[in-house]
Amino acid sequence: MIYSISLRTLTELRLSVITKSLAPALNRRYFKTSLPPTLQVLMTSKVTISKDEWERMLHEVPVTKNDLNRLIMDYLATEGYKPAAEAFSQEAGISPPVDFESIESRMEIREALQRGDVEEAMVKVNDLNPEILETNPALYFHLQQQKLIELIRQGRVQEALQFAQEELALRGEESPEFLGELERTMSLLAFESAPTAPAQISELLSTGQRMKTAGEVNAAILESLGQGKEVKLLLLLKLLSWGEPLLENKADFPRVDAEI
Repeated sequence: MIYSISLRTLTELRLSVITKSLAPALNRRYFKTSLPPTLQVLMTSKVTISKDEWERMLHEVPVTKNDLNRLIMDYLATEGYKPAAEAFSQEAGISPPVDFESIESRMEIREALQRGDVEEAMVKVNDLNPEILETNPALYFHLQQQKLIELIRQGRVQEALQFAQEELALRGEESPEFLGELERTMSLLAFESAPTAPAQISELLSTGQRMKTAGEVNAAILESLGQGKEVKLLLLLKLLSWGEPLLENKADFPRVDAEI
């Protein structure tokens, strides 16, 4: 099989499943009915669980090969790896959560935004589903903001000023949040170069800003398709990060070093 998952990752997934089942018990205090028998000792006092015992308990949590395959497919489809998703779909015998054509469209939009071509990205979004921008004013504003940033990046100051006045000023008046973002973006014009600007201003010209906008668009498209906005594996890791401190109230155990 081309795709594989490491023992460490499997352990992390199993821990997240335990954490998920443990969280309601911690909140409602009914450990006897919610936890596996091996964890019911946590009811009475804080205990220390050895690494061997912890791994044994993890292995008691059922995680099937199909579960792992679906996590992999969800990651490939959500992140837009179309060729890998197609190959994995055939190899694992599972269907993607969205059709492959929509994956390609999302990636074309992402690539356009990452190279600074906001106009092309907006056209492609409207071709895919015009309601995405019509029903999401925050997303529309952020795309227009990104276009303003690109004009400033290219030194087209007069065009930037005109665009801000005609397309963004009214929206800024309607929303304090939008007004703050517009003012921050226009502050770029006060500095001769990005390095001389404060970090919260200069970061608008970074690659990360383009990626942030592209990620927001990608999430909106996925939502319009009835698909989750975020990779499920990342959600599991977030659940793990949230649940470990709760479990620490009841036991000392080998933590998983999961950076999110």
